[in-house]
Amino acid sequence: MLVTMKSILDDAKKRRYAVGAFNVPNLESIQAVISAAEELQVPVILQHAEVHENLISLPEVGPIMLDYAKRSSVPVCVHLDHGASFELCIQAIRSGFTSIMYDASAKSYEENLRETKEIVKIAHAAGVSVEAELGHIFTSSLGGGEGRGTVGAKDFASLDDCYTDPVTARTFVKETGVDALAISFGTTHGVYLTEPKLDLNRITQIRNEINIPLVMHGGSGISDEDFKTAIRNGITKINYYTYGSMAGGNNVRELIANAGNEKVFYHDIVTAAKEGIKADVKTAMSIFANSIL
Repeated sequence: MLVTMKSILDDAKKRRYAVGAFNVPNLESIQAVISAAEELQVPVILQHAEVHENLISLPEVGPIMLDYAKRSSVPVCVHLDHGASFELCIQAIRSGFTSIMYDASAKSYEENLRETKEIVKIAHAAGVSVEAELGHIFTSSLGGGEGRGTVGAKDFASLDDCYTDPVTARTFVKETGVDALAISFGTTHGVYLTEPKLDLNRITQIRNEINIPLVMHGGSGISDEDFKTAIRNGITKINYYTYGSMAGGNNVRELIANAGNEKVFYHDIVTAAKEGIKADVKTAMSIFANSIL
């Protein structure tokens, strides 16, 4: 069933679990994520990231995401991830998406506040949930499904300059009226090149200042224990793409390697990719929703 992000995350916040949010730039990814969620009977968020417009456009993939969400036996939110332009956010709202993320985190605080406040007015008038971002989430040089460019700790004078400040977050949420806030505490978009150093206590500090669901971006590559701690501390939405996509690619590589001189058909390739993605995201969902399974 198609629902808003707010309805899903309010329940997750109340019951202290996290909802997986998965970027789905093709049909097989959508099928894999929905199938995994239905087998576990957990809510899920299907995401189209603006950076994936080069793979498939919102008008192409949006109706498919919405169709699978409406026919699903579990609550499904269809969400625009890292929308950096008003135009794409409005397009998503008009297309029937039940949630958008407006990402002005790379701009000044004043611009982020002003622009987010404006998009919240528009989205809420249409019954659509809004996520925003405050702080700077690192981007690996090996890329990923969400980040735009490579941003690391070396780009800032100190970590305090890029991590989300709890008091600033309180003001930002109060002024904008957003439904969820993506926060920075050491996670990275893309493939982890070294073990991440997470400031998990910062999540608790932010949760103590604001009363809306908190979002972890760069969820791939985090240890199970750190996921569980982050959720206990207040994270209720976890964005996850890179390692699921890699799992699909690894399944394809294994299929081809095992085929030897036998013919490999394209439908076998996409089926192998879908199975690899499903297994990986199902494991992730099991960790995120462990407390309700």
